[in-house]
Amino acid sequence: MADHSPCTARNETPLERADRNFGELLQELRVTQTGVQILFAFLLTLAFTPRFPSLDTVQRTTYVVTLLLAVLAAALFTAPAALHRSLFQKGAKARIVQVSSRLATLGMGVLVLAFTGSVLLVVDVTTGRAGGLAAGGATLLVCLGLWWLLPRLVQRAVRADAQRSAVGPATVVRGGAPHRELSARRR
Repeated sequence: MADHSPCTARNETPLERADRNFGELLQELRVTQTGVQILFAFLLTLAFTPRFPSLDTVQRTTYVVTLLLAVLAAALFTAPAALHRSLFQKGAKARIVQVSSRLATLGMGVLVLAFTGSVLLVVDVTTGRAGGLAAGGATLLVCLGLWWLLPRLVQRAVRADAQRSAVGPATVVRGGAPHRELSARRR
């Protein structure tokens, strides 16, 4: 019976919430999975190009590691579908969502490394080692900035907005400085 009582501001049951969260996660995975598939296909074709035999040891190692990272990312991003299929209608939806979210987060971390390795390899081959390292480092920083730092900054802003709205509306007092009155809940 506990699965039928409302549990959120959306007035949904825990099962409804798990269904919604899983649907949202699958939408996110559709976006990332396409990128992984394109990257993986690109990496697979590289080994069959005329220039591939001329790669040095560092470039070949970068290629193999990056290819394996792309495979791992693809496996992590498809694991939620396999997990759901294996546990379908067995009363495990909330756990499936929890585990799938962790798999997707891990997949994003692996994907950052695969992107970094891909850019490092291509720029190394086309412009040289220093350019490859710089481009790979820049790729890593951009991905970390957008995928790790930005969400934390947005979360901080959301918390600050929530704190400001909990304190109450701002009023201007003499001297022009904003002053916040305590809301009735916090007095």
